[in-house]
Amino acid sequence: MFAAERRQLILEMVRANGAVSLRELARVVQTSEVTVRRDVRALEAEGLLDRRHGGAVLPGGFTRESGFPQKSHLATAEKTAIADLAANFVEEGEAIVVGAGTTTQELARRLARVPGLTVVTNSLLVAQALAHANRVEVVMTGGTLRGSNYALVGSGAEQSLHGLRVSRAFLSGAGLTAERGLSTSNMLSASVDRALVQAAAEVVVLADHTKLGTDTMFQTVPTDLITRLVTDEPPAHDDRAATELQALADQGVQIAVAGGQGGSAGAGGPGGDAVPARQQRRDVPVPGPRRQVPGAGGQLRSASASMLGEQGPGAERARVADMRRR
Repeated sequence: MFAAERRQLILEMVRANGAVSLRELARVVQTSEVTVRRDVRALEAEGLLDRRHGGAVLPGGFTRESGFPQKSHLATAEKTAIADLAANFVEEGEAIVVGAGTTTQELARRLARVPGLTVVTNSLLVAQALAHANRVEVVMTGGTLRGSNYALVGSGAEQSLHGLRVSRAFLSGAGLTAERGLSTSNMLSASVDRALVQAAAEVVVLADHTKLGTDTMFQTVPTDLITRLVTDEPPAHDDRAATELQALADQGVQIAVAGGQGGSAGAGGPGGDAVPARQQRRDVPVPGPRRQVPGAGGQLRSASASMLGEQGPGAERARVADMRRR
């Protein structure tokens, strides 16, 4: 193991058990107690754990990372709505990467209906969801299995992504802020997610409102690399989530809100397909050439349409016809 992998495994053992002896740590990571003691000392210097005589323990106030069983029961309705909407941004015949997570697993279940799709993933759950799709090719990375979220991580996973190029990456995480972008609480998972981002022309983040404004330990995608955020409608009293959404939009991130009130049921995805009426979408205006301006009746129109004047394209055509008659 590399030192980073070894130390991440030590952290996971301590978080899972609360306290672990040096002897047990050395046995699991297959190295000497001298090396493990050096790793524990380094992790303590970073404030990630505390050393005790003959072992390591959780530092005061440090919470354990939630595993898949706990995460799978959180915000299930929101994740379903986000996955429904995110699937509309995938075109037939496209090649994409999908990261690990409970929200991306929901997305994968919907991608099974997209013909000609190629999906690269480090998630066993994503691969399982697509295993029986007739016209979807699944490519898995190599790497070491991280059992808490059924994902392949480590140098093997990262190396298998070198030289890869796809159109879009769909990722989730533990937290999202306008200041720091997407983040996660696991070092190895963050490293693989960064490799997935490098392989994609665009990055789509899937994050429910509970993750907005939350900042966790390891950054995966800085804000300036996020093309689009697909999220759900924050509750009326959740000022933090609403503020964070506006801050992300101000930095150029395109925002698609699943189930938003007043959304446009006919707004199209990148391939021009209409979003189903049951799954509404609202794009928050952002600065720059990607900006979309709300038109009459709640519909969205391109900012360039305003160049035709307030009377619309019909008036412009009439003016041109009149000039020709003259």
